[in-house]
Amino acid sequence: MTHQQQHTTSQSGSRAPVPAAGRTPRELLLHGDRRIDDYYWLRDRENPAVTGYIEAENRYTGAVMEDTSALQESLYRELVGRIRETDVSAPVKRGGYYYYYLTEEGKSYPVYCRKKESLLAGEEVLLDMNSLAEGRSFCALGAYEPSPDHSKLLYSVDFSGNETYTICVKDLERGVLLPDELEATAGNCQWGGDGGSFYYTVHDDAHRPFRLYRHFLGTPRADDELLYEEGEKAFNLFISRSRSGRFLLLDIAANDTSETRYIDFLQPGKAPALLAPRRKGIEYFAEHWEDRFFIRTNDNAKNFRVMEAPLDAPPGEHWKEFIAHREDVLVEDLDAFKGHLVVYERKAGLRLIRIISMENHEEHYIDFPEPVYTFRPEGNREYGSQSLRFTYESMVTPESTCLYGMNTRELQVLKQKEVKGYDKSLYASERINAVSHDGTLVPLSLVYRKDSRREGGNPLYLLGYGSYGICLEPVFSPNRLTLLDRGFIFAIAHIRGGEDLGRPWYEEGKLLRKKNTFLDFIACAEHLVKERYTVKESLVISGRSAGGLLMGAVMAMRPDLCHAMVTYVPFVDVLTTMLDETIPLTTIEYAEWGNPKEREYYEYMKSYSPYDNLKPAEYPHVLVFTGLHDTRVMYWEPLKFVAKLRTLKEDDHLLLIKIDCTSGHGGASGRYDLLREIAFEFAFLFKVMAIPA
Repeated sequence: MTHQQQHTTSQSGSRAPVPAAGRTPRELLLHGDRRIDDYYWLRDRENPAVTGYIEAENRYTGAVMEDTSALQESLYRELVGRIRETDVSAPVKRGGYYYYYLTEEGKSYPVYCRKKESLLAGEEVLLDMNSLAEGRSFCALGAYEPSPDHSKLLYSVDFSGNETYTICVKDLERGVLLPDELEATAGNCQWGGDGGSFYYTVHDDAHRPFRLYRHFLGTPRADDELLYEEGEKAFNLFISRSRSGRFLLLDIAANDTSETRYIDFLQPGKAPALLAPRRKGIEYFAEHWEDRFFIRTNDNAKNFRVMEAPLDAPPGEHWKEFIAHREDVLVEDLDAFKGHLVVYERKAGLRLIRIISMENHEEHYIDFPEPVYTFRPEGNREYGSQSLRFTYESMVTPESTCLYGMNTRELQVLKQKEVKGYDKSLYASERINAVSHDGTLVPLSLVYRKDSRREGGNPLYLLGYGSYGICLEPVFSPNRLTLLDRGFIFAIAHIRGGEDLGRPWYEEGKLLRKKNTFLDFIACAEHLVKERYTVKESLVISGRSAGGLLMGAVMAMRPDLCHAMVTYVPFVDVLTTMLDETIPLTTIEYAEWGNPKEREYYEYMKSYSPYDNLKPAEYPHVLVFTGLHDTRVMYWEPLKFVAKLRTLKEDDHLLLIKIDCTSGHGGASGRYDLLREIAFEFAFLFKVMAIPA
């Protein structure tokens, strides 16, 4: 039987033809190595055959999952039933206003509002995302910036999912949009010092933010002044406004090198000044405080240290150490307030908040009540504030918005997200360690229902990422309760390639040490089986984006590792993508993966690139999600991966791909669409694992 003639039978008994992408061999030759890519042609989205194949895959997925339609709807209602659909965020004080957003039952998007001087004042609607999204399949907010005098609102919105934004300005006093609408921007925009102008960035052809412009309200875009252009293709340009309000900061960063330039709003006509020239492998990031900059840098400090420099110092000169480097503590970020410096640190995998008084240099750490937790600073817009605002959560504690008095040391919970029907006492979280291939201890965070632990093991969902120094935090998820209440254990593998245990943890999982990431994850999975948390036949593994690379590499290395694999927007065609400089992010990514034009990196990438390492074998059940408008991982990567895997798999397990033709890298933009996507994933898992709904 040829591949094109194969059929599959869904569990409901209906028969659906298995999609088959035609093979058009393309020779790829480099370093004397010849590769044949049968599915390179899927890159041409204008080709009707490509469109036809995408439609065929979506039809096939729909047909195979048709018998779960009622289950999907039931799971969706369950997910919706846990959230408070009509809700309001904890207000943030900015100037004389309280800013907040609200959600309404049946509406997919938030409504942004404010009240003047008092929470008892009348409500002013600033931006209704539901109105913006009307008649559109995708709508995502980028920037959202009230002007310094609070009379106008600067915002950016993406209507396609490809992270290209339109910038708009609303006159809040008259309730009308100004004619200053700028299309095709990178979405990053900030007000000038007086609110009569704003700064914004645009992409180059590779979708890299590289130019900074200044726009004066009421003037044609053609008159906008180009203030800076980043010529090196490995660097992205991002802008932010200092909390003090005095500076526009330009962070110009590659994966392992950065520099900062700044515009002083007291002298807005001057070109951006340089804080310190870039040096390969040196990263630094600045915060303004009074007469100086505080600078977080890895210069002679692998885990970063904090320096200070006078505002009038020549570039890179007169830097003085403020916080020394420590081998066991990673300095992650800084927040400068008029009276305090806040230092965000990570030690032994846990995040810490260090408060330093700028009056007397006394310092302390905030005490948190749980052994495994995380937090996220948010809403700290006022330079003179004596309070620090952040959200706190753990794998058993729902997200709580907190306000901490930096002088009084009092912690106030402003709001905890309501999770309907949730009883925290029924659940437990723990941190354990697995031993990797080289003896390294790899942390795992687990959560489960206390009454569901089974002798011999539970179904277990293992999540991983392991790239760019990004940490998977032990957050709370109301959606996860759908799994936990059916006996699942949920686990996060804090593998190398993330920065969970400091900068060395990241460096041990990148470039020519990338395979540590995959081997760490395999060790975590095997440890969970060995310790009888689960059995191989009940193990699900999952990862998104670079976590999808993890999934593909692990599956190619160990197709017998688990029962099912779910991946979103997976980066699986590493070698071919990293050789194509026309694709967004390619040159920027050399510092993470290496440049395959150099033979050493080419051979190493080829040894783990999932698409290049698929072979005839029995594979787990596989579900892949991707977006047609993704500019980070192009749609054809997961599409090619599935097409090739269909020709090699020697099992009758499900292999499905769901291509969202309206979204990009982030998936669905509306909250209800997102919940339907999750319900689909869970229905797939219950189907292939024979778990009662």
